[in-house]
Amino acid sequence: MSIPKNPTATNARFAMWIVVALVIVIADQITKWAIIEWVPLYGRVPLNSFINLTHQHNMGAAFSILADAGGWQRWFFIVLTTVVSVVITVWLWRIRNAGQMVLSAGLSFVLGGAIGNLIDRIMLGYVTDFFQVWFGSWAFPSFNVADAGISVGAAFLIIDSIFFSGKEERAAA
Repeated sequence: MSIPKNPTATNARFAMWIVVALVIVIADQITKWAIIEWVPLYGRVPLNSFINLTHQHNMGAAFSILADAGGWQRWFFIVLTTVVSVVITVWLWRIRNAGQMVLSAGLSFVLGGAIGNLIDRIMLGYVTDFFQVWFGSWAFPSFNVADAGISVGAAFLIIDSIFFSGKEERAAA
């Protein structure tokens, strides 16, 4: 007979991961607001020899995929991001008792980033990107705090899948 988990503690754990996602959303939206206010569209503010702040509009997805698709992509990404965000939220709720910290962190970072960019797509019709990284004459595609959250979250998910999740099943095999 197993001892039931304390519902208050498990609900607090779920709430903590939602707060992490909200912090990413808030940081993303504040930084985008500042860029829109203080950096002209396609303007550039050098921070050092390889990082600039810029103000760009991304009509597509990562690396501007589908940016020139004619407008349908906005609604496609809104629907896709909404569905993914709901799935991630339900997933976080379902694993709230499992103690899977790396998986939960990864999901909450991806969730925060997804919602940050979703807000832009709904309100503006595009995503505001502003970090520009250069290596010599090569420029990495511009990104924002939400994109960074998604990338860090994806790294956590990869780390979890390699080192933590499913470890019991692999050991039993």
